[in-house]
Amino acid sequence: MGNRNVNTTLQGALILSIAAFIAKLLSAVYRVPFQNMVGNTGFYVYQQVYPLYGIGMTFALSGLPVFISKLIAEAPDLPSQQLVARQVSRWVWGLAILIFGGLMLGAPAIARGMGDAQLAPLIQMVAWMFLLMPALSVGRGYHQGRFHMLPTARSQVVEQLVRVVVILVAAGWATSHDWSVYRMGTWALSGGTVAAVAALVVLPRWRQPQAPTRWRVPHLGRRLLIEGGTLCLLTAMMVLLQLVDSFTVKNGLVTGGMSDLAAKSLKGVYDRAQPLVQLGLVVAVAFATSLLPALSEAQHQGRPQAFKRLTTTMMRIALMIASAATAGLISLMPWINRLLFGDTQGSGMLAVYMLGIILATLIQTYNSVLQSQDSYRLTVLALTVGLLVKCVANRWAVVHFGAGGASWLTVLSLAVMFIVIWYGSAQELRAGVWSRAFIRKLLGCTILMVAGVRIVATLLTSWWPVLATGRLAAGVGLLLTIPVGVVLFFGLALSWQLLSVREWLAIPHAETMLRLWQKLRQHGGK
Repeated sequence: MGNRNVNTTLQGALILSIAAFIAKLLSAVYRVPFQNMVGNTGFYVYQQVYPLYGIGMTFALSGLPVFISKLIAEAPDLPSQQLVARQVSRWVWGLAILIFGGLMLGAPAIARGMGDAQLAPLIQMVAWMFLLMPALSVGRGYHQGRFHMLPTARSQVVEQLVRVVVILVAAGWATSHDWSVYRMGTWALSGGTVAAVAALVVLPRWRQPQAPTRWRVPHLGRRLLIEGGTLCLLTAMMVLLQLVDSFTVKNGLVTGGMSDLAAKSLKGVYDRAQPLVQLGLVVAVAFATSLLPALSEAQHQGRPQAFKRLTTTMMRIALMIASAATAGLISLMPWINRLLFGDTQGSGMLAVYMLGIILATLIQTYNSVLQSQDSYRLTVLALTVGLLVKCVANRWAVVHFGAGGASWLTVLSLAVMFIVIWYGSAQELRAGVWSRAFIRKLLGCTILMVAGVRIVATLLTSWWPVLATGRLAAGVGLLLTIPVGVVLFFGLALSWQLLSVREWLAIPHAETMLRLWQKLRQHGGK
């Protein structure tokens, strides 16, 4: 690969990374005002069906476009690329029609499986989005394969913006006009289809081949199923775990003796974990995968030592940021819960769920490393085993331990996935990534940060009891304690040299922090 192509690829990867970050941030943030408007039961209704939309979104947003872009990039000229896009489009249309028909006809059965027959219209509303999936996934993949990343990035951001607007408008309208939560949920989920139309409007269309060409992709259907399906499954990891919850948490709570209405409300409380985990993942993965372009370059240029060094740096940064975010969210969960959702209900099970941030971050980061080597089978095996654990044990855990049991099963499933990936990968790829000294220092930073934050929170509450009540007070408490936690964690990490200077500099904008730390040390030494 020439320098020009490498630079184009790296710039494109950066553009897509920024667009993906914005899209994921929007997808996480809107759930807070949405839950505030529709309440726990309304949030339950939306979240029960959301995983079905989430799977379709991963198909059209990232999973299939990445696979299709590889096929397009392999074609030797423009007519061949156009022909490949046409061939893939036929296969994806077949898949889309199959899923659309399955959801439309199977909606009543799926709703009954979720324990709520009134969800059927919401499932049918989601089905319409799949008819727009072929044009979106092939269009995005075509432009990415030709190294034109801006069209894909623009369509991703527009899609999420429009969807969020439709969802919040539907929630506001439903609240003011006294709609049922199911009618509200149906209109909110229509945002996915409206957003897909908007994304298509801003996505330039690829042209049908004008010149004759004999280029054919061998075994296209099998590759679409294996490679494309693998990418989609890996991207939808957290959504698939949520889908298992949709079929087991509410049903398990009712089996455990809870009333139907109370089970719906508690499932809505349990679903508060989704935006919190997503925010933690967005931040941690964004920091860690900022090195992905350099990693891909090292792989293409055949520099194994540089590849290993970058892998180690990515995994250390991922674990450090994810640990700090997880510990912070757990230690401050009652205030976070009150500020964002109006009460502290379910703070314990939400805190347990936050442990999944560390594991999901490590899985996604390490999976990026494996993907750069075109290695997929191990991650699929890990995902399959982890999902089996969740499917088999989740309802039992909910019946015996309540909704908190589902939180623990999510963490356990992610732990199983990571263990399979980690110990199934090549020894030379994981050797020396985390030394005992690194783990000891990280544990020390995390424990002292949590202790410091809890001490400050206790002192503030004793001096100013109003901080224990009210959303505004919770916000004030967080504003006072979060900076303490950040300074403590990163101050200790710098003092104990948790990362090397080179590893610190791999984090975006870390130079400023290092300069400030150096000045403080020089001032303290005088």
